[in-house]
Amino acid sequence: MNLSVSSFDDLSARIAAVRDAHGERFPGGAEGRQPVHTVYVPADRFSRSTPAEFGAEALRLLNTHTPGAGSFGAAFGLDPELAGQVRERVAAKLAAEPVEDVRIDFEDGYGVRADAEEDAHVEQVVEAVAAAYQVKGLPHYWGVRVKSFADGGHERAMRTLDGFLTALRDRLGRLPGGFTITFPKVVAAEHVRLFTEFLDRLETSLGLPQGILRFELQVETPQSLIDHEEGRVGLGPLVAAGGGRITAAHFGVFDYTAALGLPPHEQRLDHPACDFARHLMQVSLAGTGVRLSDGSTNVVPRNDGPDEVNAAWATHAAHVRHSLAHGFYQGWDLHPAHLPSRYAAVYAFHLSGVDDVIGRVRAWHEQAAGNAGGVLDEPATVRALTARLRRAVDCGALDESVLPAS
Repeated sequence: MNLSVSSFDDLSARIAAVRDAHGERFPGGAEGRQPVHTVYVPADRFSRSTPAEFGAEALRLLNTHTPGAGSFGAAFGLDPELAGQVRERVAAKLAAEPVEDVRIDFEDGYGVRADAEEDAHVEQVVEAVAAAYQVKGLPHYWGVRVKSFADGGHERAMRTLDGFLTALRDRLGRLPGGFTITFPKVVAAEHVRLFTEFLDRLETSLGLPQGILRFELQVETPQSLIDHEEGRVGLGPLVAAGGGRITAAHFGVFDYTAALGLPPHEQRLDHPACDFARHLMQVSLAGTGVRLSDGSTNVVPRNDGPDEVNAAWATHAAHVRHSLAHGFYQGWDLHPAHLPSRYAAVYAFHLSGVDDVIGRVRAWHEQAAGNAGGVLDEPATVRALTARLRRAVDCGALDESVLPAS
């Protein structure tokens, strides 16, 4: 080929350098299973049997208030053709793995206590975690939420985490897999850097592998979204300050909406102000490997009456559907009654139109191999469809056998 430019090797090298730098900053989505929820339990109420007790109570509520497909579909607003299949799978999930991720809470759900009292609860939690681990009763993911560095709780946060991990090491000799730490109410990247430095010291002192202590940020302040000092979106700098330790960003509905001055009756997950925050989280963190989680619904049944239970289910299921529609596949659950509505909404989301999804993915692979004609979906679309199927299998909505060969 006759070319007019004698050489563009220097441009190629610079282009490759930009590409490589971009790849380091945006490595793609996180690998492995993402839980559909995180269940928050105050530290003083956590025991070795808490996950199983949540499941048993959730299953009791399910069987009491929705004994058949018809009542189940009506309670959760499901297509009658899906209701029976979804109910069967939800019941099986509640019996086998009701909690996918649990967070033992030493922050808002626990409150401010005297040091001696919190120290005692740290010891109590260590015994509960160790006992659950030894009988394979810990959820797939688990962890602790410490107090915030933003409101004077920093010394207590570090003491609690140090005491917990030191005692767990002494009790078990290891850190069970799936562990993460929740770092709440972030207002400054420097707090994230200081927490990361503390984790470095903790790993060294405990003899843990470098980088094994990972954590998730709670995005529940306007300052975590907007860096007012630098005049820029704040989430990227927060993640960078974590030095590769940050696994997820969890949205905090109630602190965030309160900070904006919304009236109490408008402090809800599906408020447009929350949509703005979630969309900013998505745009900022897409492709970084940092997972996203939505927040919680604070509506729980006040008693076991059908009106109370069904009203709580309707609100919670609607919030879960809102999250899913906006691409947030994980959220917080605070009460056993949230588990039936969580799984009902999630499973219906994954099973609705699933045959078409499977067919499109299979057709794409066949056409890519030259075995069929027709219109191909874009590769990005097929990746999204495949990810949807993978999520469905991971949470129990589908069996592994239905996945098309990739």
